[in-house]
Amino acid sequence: MSSRDTGTEQLIKNTAKHLFFAEGKLHATTQEIADAAGVNRTLVNYYFRSRDILFDQVFNEAQEDLFQTLDDVFESDMPFKEKIKNLISVFLKEAMQFPYRELFIITEMNRHDVINAKKARIQKVNTFLEEIQLEMDKGTIKTMNPRHFAINLFSLMAYPLVTAPLNRILFGMNDEDYSALMEERKQLIFEIIFL
Repeated sequence: MSSRDTGTEQLIKNTAKHLFFAEGKLHATTQEIADAAGVNRTLVNYYFRSRDILFDQVFNEAQEDLFQTLDDVFESDMPFKEKIKNLISVFLKEAMQFPYRELFIITEMNRHDVINAKKARIQKVNTFLEEIQLEMDKGTIKTMNPRHFAINLFSLMAYPLVTAPLNRILFGMNDEDYSALMEERKQLIFEIIFL
């Protein structure tokens, strides 16, 4: 019985992630993935049997990676302001490397009508929302529904990255200039959300 070359399998998956998350080619074909990986399309089919299975594996891993990143921040014992500063830094760092990851996750959720909201995940988010409410009660952030605070925070971080190609054209910026702008944005977001 022959053994599978997990290096090739991982190469194909990593290439698909790069195409989807870094280049924004959310609907890349099996042939495009094979070409970018430098392998024969038959190998993609051998390891994943279909484009949908490859997409599902990439989606599941991306979703878990994103949740793990958020969990690491939400579950830390840092004071709230430090926690938010760390969240902004970590999120923007990853999003600058993979600006289309969240868009891919949302697209795949819509395509499959999937909401993978486990009870443990909901409890972690609720704990974070409780922390936000405590900060509002202290007067360090503007009073609002804590869900709005979380949505505003993620919007301030994600939107400029999802719209980066358009923004680069509108502002006449190259990739390096736009990356510098996003680095400046980390502090700006922090200053916007705290009173």
